[in-house]
Amino acid sequence: MPANSRVTRIGVLTGGGDCPGLNAVIRGVTKPVQDYGMSVLGIQNGFEGLV
Repeated sequence: MPANSRVTRIGVLTGGGDCPGLNAVIRGVTKPVQDYGMSVLGIQNGFEGLV
């Protein structure tokens, strides 16, 4: 990554299935990232959606 580039968007990907507390984890990542002026992209269908 070049020195003058800046991360402006991150992706959140989960492995699928039920997981207690996952909503809290996603929220815990998303809210601070937005405070830094970045955006969050949710990736649907887990790793299959990433490909």
